[in-house]
Amino acid sequence: MRRMSAGQLWAGLGKACIVWGMLALSPLVLAGCGPVSLQAAERQCFERARLASRPRGEILAGATSKGGSYGRVEVELSSDFLLGKDPSAVYESCVMAKAGQAPSRPLYARPDWRG
Repeated sequence: MRRMSAGQLWAGLGKACIVWGMLALSPLVLAGCGPVSLQAAERQCFERARLASRPRGEILAGATSKGGSYGRVEVELSSDFLLGKDPSAVYESCVMAKAGQAPSRPLYARPDWRG
């Protein structure tokens, strides 16, 4: 029988806890890889389609009470926009990839679409 020091024993227990912890959490991690509901996919993909139709940005300018000024410009571009992809095709392929089924209605038929 081999004798182990207290440090070796604790190190062995720590490794066992890590392995068991990983096994216990793996269903949660894998659940994030599965399909999402159709409604959730449509909600997530709508934003992606919006960014495919045009860039979005914000310009902020102002002055301080001490005579100084400040400004900021933010621009959000998607690769879909830069590649000239049709927002409807982006939306449909995104929903298919996330939910495993076609959208409940085409992008251009959605009342909240302003393309």
